[in-house]
Amino acid sequence: MIWLIPTIVLTIATACDLRTREIPDWLSLALLSWGVIAKLAGWSHIPWLGMLVGGGIGLGLGLLLFYLGGLGGGDGKLITALGFAIGPLGLIVTLFGMALAGGVLAIVAKLRGQADYAYVPAILAGWFLCVGYDWFGARSLL
Repeated sequence: MIWLIPTIVLTIATACDLRTREIPDWLSLALLSWGVIAKLAGWSHIPWLGMLVGGGIGLGLGLLLFYLGGLGGGDGKLITALGFAIGPLGLIVTLFGMALAGGVLAIVAKLRGQADYAYVPAILAGWFLCVGYDWFGARSLL
């Protein structure tokens, strides 16, 4: 059940991104808070250092993609908060799923003649890959 709160937050973020192309800051703060609460309650086995590394990877990648024009600021903040909450291993699996889903979204946007598109659905798809790996994988990520 540790995956439920991020799933809800990312689903809300997806709806906001599709509707308004903006992601409210409180959603990133909710993910960050969930990571702290999960750790303090003993629900997460990710060490504090792992959470910081995950957040650092998310921040570095989010800033790079924002700088290159591939993501908006809200997307970057969401990836940073998710990285902190799920640690580096969970984030790497999530990023792999995001890349695959983002590629599909980019092709669809190109075929529709759109210059850009909402990216949070790709983040949500990556999260579902992470959760699926966690459920069926040999080792727990979350």
